[in-house]
Amino acid sequence: MSDLHRFCKTCEIATNEKICSKCGHETEEDMPIEIYWCSSCSVPVIQSVNQADKGFCPLCGRKMKYLSTDLRPVFPEERLLVELILKKKPHELMGSSVWAENNRYYIDGKSTPISTSRFQEADADWLAAELEAHRLTNSYEKFNRDIELFIKANQTRLHYLKDTALRFVNEVAARFDEERIMISFSGGKDSTATADVVTKALGNPSLVHVFGDTTLEFPATIEYAERYRADHPQAIFHVLRNEEQVFSDVCEDIGPPARMMRWCCSMFKTGPITRLINDLYQNQQILTFYGIRKSESVSRSKYNQVEDDAESVKIQQQTVASPIFFWRDLDVWLYLLAENVDFNDAYRWGYDRVGCWCCPNNNQRAQMLSRIYMPEQSKAWRDFLIRFAKKIGKPDAETYVDTGKWKARQGGNGLAAANDVKIRFTNCTAEEHAKIYRLNRPVDDMLIGMFVPFGRIAPELGQKLLHEVIILDNRSNVPILSIQPFNQDGYDYAVKIRTMNVANHDDLQRMVAYQIRKFNACRKCLKCESICRAGAISIFGDEYYIDPEKCVHCKMCVTPKYLEGGCMMDKYLRTK
Repeated sequence: MSDLHRFCKTCEIATNEKICSKCGHETEEDMPIEIYWCSSCSVPVIQSVNQADKGFCPLCGRKMKYLSTDLRPVFPEERLLVELILKKKPHELMGSSVWAENNRYYIDGKSTPISTSRFQEADADWLAAELEAHRLTNSYEKFNRDIELFIKANQTRLHYLKDTALRFVNEVAARFDEERIMISFSGGKDSTATADVVTKALGNPSLVHVFGDTTLEFPATIEYAERYRADHPQAIFHVLRNEEQVFSDVCEDIGPPARMMRWCCSMFKTGPITRLINDLYQNQQILTFYGIRKSESVSRSKYNQVEDDAESVKIQQQTVASPIFFWRDLDVWLYLLAENVDFNDAYRWGYDRVGCWCCPNNNQRAQMLSRIYMPEQSKAWRDFLIRFAKKIGKPDAETYVDTGKWKARQGGNGLAAANDVKIRFTNCTAEEHAKIYRLNRPVDDMLIGMFVPFGRIAPELGQKLLHEVIILDNRSNVPILSIQPFNQDGYDYAVKIRTMNVANHDDLQRMVAYQIRKFNACRKCLKCESICRAGAISIFGDEYYIDPEKCVHCKMCVTPKYLEGGCMMDKYLRTK
């Protein structure tokens, strides 16, 4: 098995060839796996769908039963919680081998699902008291024996995972100088496994690690990050925060993040990391190892294991590589437990992901766990969500919040901020190809500077009495834009922008409108900084600045293909 790293979906066979010799189709790098349960050994076994001895235990040789496509270990802390939720006696399952997939628990191989409603309706205060009361009598003895057996039964899979991951890291890293290699560290199990694999593969304990502290991390994540730093003293470890924004203030302005509107990622994670990359590497392309896995979500299943496509990567200066891209949850746990790698304690409590504790992608079990382990923060968050629901006109605010409907929110309906993304203009009757745009503040240097991507700013060529500024095409040096402050009935502030000497005036005005929207709606989400490969865009205080010395006039920052609507705020605040 360890020599076969690819899979032909047409022939349904494992191979080491990129092109299948039987059918001629391109093969894929991941091999489908299934998880079986050996009742004799009480252990889950990961097996390839095509291996010859599939379904037979590698330890005792007996026939096994199919269990699931993925699995995670249930640590004693979560096992005790499950006992309480199932109304069993505390420690009643201490002698059992307990595993889980989402909300389905496997107790000695027998499936026991727990409905979402039971997590939603759980009495968190009572559970917290009971967990504390029985904490000291909880034991890891049986769990540790189960894990030893699990590792022993899956040695073949472990060797395969390590072999392919280490080889992948070395192959990709060979294209970059070691000074331009970075590890993205989130404090979650996937980034932890990735960091360990990359460090071992390259034999370099001094690699750059970047931890984006969103200020919404679990306390256990912050504690783990500190432990990691202490255990890896030679690693260069950067902790990055957006010190200019307060999450709760942004929520009041544009609403809480929702599943399709997670502005928090750009503002509190990607943005600060972009700034560090600009600082350390200027405009050099770098390699960043991420703990992205294909099986995590539908969106991630569309990624490539090595990604540098402008539409796919969040930070344009990065080539992103994912050594554990094809691993399943159970693979990650097999690696961490077998290699004795320390990990975030939140997984012991029952979390299966440890991003931001109030993330709209969190399920009801995660929300229940936060009510248990973070009661004050959880109450404050629910109170805010209810206030917000009332503000935007939801008739039954508590139901809207408690059933999770707030997570599906789209656009800025009910928010005053939504007006800032609406582009209002009139066509100038006195000049051809000229539009008069509404602004929410006077024309200033920031607005003029936002036209650097179009060409050279030449105020000396404009009519001084009208405060006109001319933009010259960066290649031909021919005037293509005229920008002029303007008085317009119905607008407190306005600017007249005329296009000239171009083949398509509508296309150019469309890109102009994107910059007008940014000027009116900018909330310093920092997405623009990430979209610029040249590192020319930066946010200083309340100022959006494009460095004319760095700008290469690629116009990605005004192209919807790369930046939806020309501005992320358009996506967040657009109304139907």
